[in-house]
Amino acid sequence: MVNLVIRIILLVLLPLTLQAQETTQRFAIAESPTPVLNTPGFNDIFANAQGNNPKTDNCGQVRELEFIALPGTVFAIQQEINTGTTVIYRVTTGDYPHAPANGLFIDSRFVSTTIAPPSPRRAALSPKKEIIQRLRNSAGVEYVWGGNVKQGIPKLADLYSTGNRSLSLKSGKKVSFAGLDCSGLLYEASNGWTPRNTSELVAYGKSVAIEGLDLGTIVRKLRPLDLIVWPGHVLIALDHGEVIESRLYCDGRKSGVVIRPLHKRLSEILRNRKPVNSIEAKGGELKNSFVVRRWIEP
Repeated sequence: MVNLVIRIILLVLLPLTLQAQETTQRFAIAESPTPVLNTPGFNDIFANAQGNNPKTDNCGQVRELEFIALPGTVFAIQQEINTGTTVIYRVTTGDYPHAPANGLFIDSRFVSTTIAPPSPRRAALSPKKEIIQRLRNSAGVEYVWGGNVKQGIPKLADLYSTGNRSLSLKSGKKVSFAGLDCSGLLYEASNGWTPRNTSELVAYGKSVAIEGLDLGTIVRKLRPLDLIVWPGHVLIALDHGEVIESRLYCDGRKSGVVIRPLHKRLSEILRNRKPVNSIEAKGGELKNSFVVRRWIEP
């Protein structure tokens, strides 16, 4: 009788135990710079690409790349996808809260996993002079959509080389994602302190009141590391009346990180955009406008 009771209890508890095991949250921690895509199709982009270059759009960019997670970035694993050659995780992360609708995906070979909630990635903000110097050192670096590590990820070439075919690191260095986009330029210079995309940067820090002001007045109000930003692009004010940005051209002009005189570049922006104090409005984003955000004290 006792054995029968025990068996009944086990039969009741076993499904509950299995369910608990299935729903246990797992975490991943980036062990090295980790590419984060908006698709699980890593093989489609790299291993099955034509020639020795990854799949790109007509601007030469891998639009599936969202950002490169820095070492120590913590992910919550939502799904495990076995591709036959490797395991891909669908993840979420506090380092990139505005994820695309289809989610974020990482190659499991870049991370370690745990069921114990890890501590968030530790980011240390450097002195302003060091950040400005890092920005200046990026001048001339190629534009890479989703890029925020200048040297890229050479490990990608090793992981996705197949047979006699070796992925090239020379053709624009696109396979290693060596380069920076506009917000990635700031993200790298700040050691991952600042938000990774412009959808967050438009409300980051404090607003600098510029609405209704003319070019000269706006220039005089700007301080080093102030952000001139709108959804889709950001420029960063430097000292000595200059501004730095990473620009993408699809018409044959050279893309990448450039430093320009602040007065001249801002005058170009004012031809098509108006200065406002907040990019948000009752009807949504104000079109053809920009804001200035001060995220670090002068």
